[in-house]
Amino acid sequence: MRDVYENPLITRYASREMSHVFSDDTKFKTWRRLWIALAEAESEMGLPISKEQIDELKAHAEDINYDVAEAREKEVRHDVMSHVYAYGVQCPQAKGIIHLGATSCYVGDNTDIIVMDQAIRLIELKLVNVIARLKEFALEYKAMPTLGFTHYQPAQLTTVGKRATLWMQDLLMDYEQLQFVKSQVKLRGVKGTTGTQASFLTLFEGDAGKVKELEQKVAEKIGYDKVFAVTGQTYPRKFDSVVVDLLSSIAQSAYKFANDLRLLQNLKEVEEPFGKKQIGSSAMAYKRNPMRSERICSLARYIISLASSPAITASTQWFERTLDDSANKRLVIPQGFLALDAVLNIYLNVTSGMVVYPKVIEKRINEELPFMATETILMDAVKRGGDRQELHEKIREYSMMAGRRVKEEGKSNNLIALIKGDSAFRMSAEEIDSIMDPKNFIGLADRQVDDFVRTEIDPVLAKFAGKLEMHGEINV
Repeated sequence: MRDVYENPLITRYASREMSHVFSDDTKFKTWRRLWIALAEAESEMGLPISKEQIDELKAHAEDINYDVAEAREKEVRHDVMSHVYAYGVQCPQAKGIIHLGATSCYVGDNTDIIVMDQAIRLIELKLVNVIARLKEFALEYKAMPTLGFTHYQPAQLTTVGKRATLWMQDLLMDYEQLQFVKSQVKLRGVKGTTGTQASFLTLFEGDAGKVKELEQKVAEKIGYDKVFAVTGQTYPRKFDSVVVDLLSSIAQSAYKFANDLRLLQNLKEVEEPFGKKQIGSSAMAYKRNPMRSERICSLARYIISLASSPAITASTQWFERTLDDSANKRLVIPQGFLALDAVLNIYLNVTSGMVVYPKVIEKRINEELPFMATETILMDAVKRGGDRQELHEKIREYSMMAGRRVKEEGKSNNLIALIKGDSAFRMSAEEIDSIMDPKNFIGLADRQVDDFVRTEIDPVLAKFAGKLEMHGEINV
């Protein structure tokens, strides 16, 4: 359809897998799974529900008659009751026992939890695959010196691989947060209209033990062992806030990586992949714009902005529930996951093909290293009998001369040549050149990469053996 708005998260960015998680089919088939589980558990607990009725429900668990449900909803303005009606049309024997004792949130809220759980697990898989790609990159370039930056001003050297561990560290923190959120996943359970389970207590003639057993049976049939101990009509909307905070956290990490890569691409040191037929600009044919990294930033910014909505929703729910959460949830939760899915797809794509330019990196080091090496030269010269204060003043003067040459005349940095020509330093040209090896200035960077990968990253990746071959596809 070209004459109505289509969500670009679906048409351009998110994967088919994540789109399916939030599809109508997933939602309404889960509703039917929940109705079947409830009927089965109630039958097992002695309520008058026959095997034939349950078999009839199971026979139509997958073939949802959407046309009937949609027509009914136009009449009654209630989505759950419309689908109860549509299911009953297909299951005339079981019609009278569908949704027995339940409120709308039995299917609505339990399904929301199940869908978010599925989406979190897909995010988890893509997250660890990004970490795996960055691990490969970090190990490959762990010992390659590069100019470090603080305040985006030249600082001491680091290595290309060590910088990648900073991106990985952020993602590792996200992974740990994700594990916590997974541990908090609980069904809303079988709670009734205000969470008191009064309707089920009536069904079981006041037997509280049976009500509790029913809830546990239903949860187990759906594949869960935990339910919220107490709820109002809904599960705590605080959980939605916790989930979207997680999405925001991962988006923040991706944003940091993509911003760094955009800056590195401007410096021509590291670039994202660029297709053979890719066009960077409609006017400037020579351009290689970092469009993938820019897209990560664009989508990540959107995800981060979403985090306020569930926080506000959680804080403004009245007593047992209000319905001002519904429309907001329908937008924020799916789109947050779809957008992050897209971010991770692009992140995977970029990290599977980053290009490093060693000669450019070396050239920039050579422009700045003379200034950084002066402290080492000063210490060695003093050991050879030089006067520390005199030599310090000489280095200051030579540094200012070299700085003017670079900034005002656009020439190369000649600081080391000036020092070599001064006998007061009591060092040969060869001795000074040996100090100037960039690897003398990277500290423990290469070892830090190895240690970090071995102690922090490999134990995580080992849990996903055989599932680390994702590289990310982008549609446009």
